Amino acid sequence: MTQPRLTLNDGRSIPQLGFGLWQVPADQTARVVQDGLAAGYRLVDGAAIYGNEAGLGDGLRQAALPRDQVFVTTKVWNDRQGTGETRSAVEESLARIGLDAVDLMLIHWPCPAQDRYLDTWKTLIDLRAEGRVNSIGVSNFGVAELERIIGETGVVPVVNQIELHPRLQQSALRAFHAAHGIVTQSWTPLGQGKSFTAAPVADAAARTGKSPAQVILRWHLQLGCSVIPRSTRAAGLAENLNLFDFTLTDAEMAAIATLDAGERTGPDPAVFS
Repeated sequence: MTQPRLTLNDGRSIPQLGFGLWQVPADQTARVVQDGLAAGYRLVDGAAIYGNEAGLGDGLRQAALPRDQVFVTTKVWNDRQGTGETRSAVEESLARIGLDAVDLMLIHWPCPAQDRYLDTWKTLIDLRAEGRVNSIGVSNFGVAELERIIGETGVVPVVNQIELHPRLQQSALRAFHAAHGIVTQSWTPLGQGKSFTAAPVADAAARTGKSPAQVILRWHLQLGCSVIPRSTRAAGLAENLNLFDFTLTDAEMAAIATLDAGERTGPDPAVFS
């Protein structure tokens, strides 16, 4: 199956659907990566703080797909922000994964109290020019942080990866992304299952014969987001990929929109450091 792709503002593209490696045990990561790529995924989302970049690299090599067929993301953690630290962190991630360049490097959190994300962003711009990363973006940034890095450098992130699910829909931030050509990428897209029994989701699942998880992932796709659910099971990876033989109606999309409660499952980026 050919995966749909989203065009990035730097001229590259990213698979719309991928899988994440957050909380995947290091000793299972290579197997999960192999299972995901065998199922048909072509986007793997990792991070230094996950502690499993070496397993990510092992899985890539064992899958033996051509390098240009797999889109690999990783991230700079909070304690490695700043000019010199960011450069070292990126080089260390590349060494652990075993790649000459990663497809997408993100700043994991803005950590505004540290006030180092601008220097980190400038360093990622330099590393992109040097060919160590192909595309650069951010994660968990708000409008104020985005406006600052864009205003100071003129470089717009290709992606902002944010917590997004039916109970936290972040409409204003998504609108900012759309106005500036930034792809919204959803983490914790199922919201820990808290909307599975909500009537709009349950009704759409009943009509389509799909699971509540598949309905919610389809909702993300129809919003135009890139989405990275996680599963350590081959069956779960396959289920999360099986989203392209049905469509939610406009009425179903509107009904799911009513579930927004501004409810986070993770930290508040404005204060997290």
